[in-house]
Formats: sequence, C-alpha cells, structure tokens
Amino acid sequence: MRLRRAFAILAMLVPLSTGPAAAQGFKFSQPDESDRVEDEARQSDIAEQLSTPCRAGIKDKKIMVVIGEVQSNGVIAAQQQNYGRHFQAINSRLRALGLKTYTPEEIRRQIAQAEIDAYFRNDPDAALAASKRLGASFVLRGLISSQATVNPMMAVNQVSVNMGFTLTGGNGRVISNVDANSSSYAGADVQRMALTLVNEKADEVVAQLYSDYCRNAGLTGGNRQAPK
Repeated sequence: MRLRRAFAILAMLVPLSTGPAAAQGFKFSQPDESDRVEDEARQSDIAEQLSTPCRAGIKDKKIMVVIGEVQSNGVIAAQQQNYGRHFQAINSRLRALGLKTYTPEEIRRQIAQAEIDAYFRNDPDAALAASKRLGASFVLRGLISSQATVNPMMAVNQVSVNMGFTLTGGNGRVISNVDANSSSYAGADVQRMALTLVNEKADEVVAQLYSDYCRNAGLTGGNRQAPK
C-alpha cells in the first residue's frame, strides 16, 4: 500500500524536476523492505484463518449478504442494486471458500426493501422475520462508508474507506464483527479508487469472517451464546 502511494507521489513530482537527477531518470535501487515484511505477515494471517476447520454441515447453510452505505449526509442507503461491485468483492470470495450465499436478485424477489432497511436500523424483529422468510440461516450485513477530500499539501484527491461487517445467526446472535479501513490518493476517479480499496481489504475481511463462521456458527445456531 505504502509503495503504491510512493509511486503516485513520484509520478506527480518527477515531471516538475529540472535537475540532473531528473535528466538521468529515477530508480529505486532497493525495494521497500517494510512493505515486503508487512505483506508477508498479512498473507500468513490470511492463510492461517482460512485453514480453520469447517464442518460440511455448516458450509451448506445459506447466508444472506446485504450491503449498505453511509452517505455524506449521514443517511444509510441499502438499495442492493446500487452495490453490485461491492457485493461481489465479498460474495465471490465467500463462494470460492465453499460457502452458500443468495444472489441479490433472490433477496430482492423475496424481501421488501423496507425489510432490508431494517437490518441497518438495528430492528431485530423485522430483520429476523425477513431472514426466516428467505430461509437464510445466517445474515452478513456490510456497511461501507467512503470520504473523498483534497490533500492540502499536494492538491490531489484522496479517498478513505471504512468497512464494517457483522455476521449473525438465524436467532440474531452475533458470530463475527470485522472492521477494516484503507486510504489512498485517488486521481480523478474517486469512486473507482474506493472500490479498489474495498477489494484490497476484502481478502482480510473474508478470511476473518470465514474463521469466525467455522468456529462459532454451530454454537449460535441454537440457543447457546458464541464464545467471546
């Protein structure tokens, strides 16, 4: 992440350079060791979480995935047709791990928008009724917010993305809470960079959700509370 930002800054600064270094071209003589170590640690954590044993009976249960967004005026929007790319960033990874999820079309056919909104208003009764009608054993609620600003030092766009995901059982008990955030220079296409940041964090988010799901889903399917 830091290395990519360094390249973005360099791309803006090099054309302005007029000294001998600019004439000769710039080269990174040494790779960023801290980035390499950080990435290796991240990949190791993801691999460890994805190695969590998961019973076939748990993986066969259906999961309802709904995505919402905190807008600039503070209102939470949850029209699922607007978040197709964000949905796929998470849903495709869940399915690649063998988990069963509903498509947005299946959800919209059987659940009214007002009931989807209930998930984001923390209305447990309406949310539980909706998941039962769909036949979902679990519900994964994702809430994404992005903020675009202009960097005062360099006069370029930058975007920050925050994501929060909560996985609950059919009885409303929480199985997993996962938060992630990232930021970067955005260029002219702020929305595209926001999606890029979501995709960059999706592997970590899904790995943690998967690990929690495989460890705790069986405990919350009935009346027992999942371990802290």
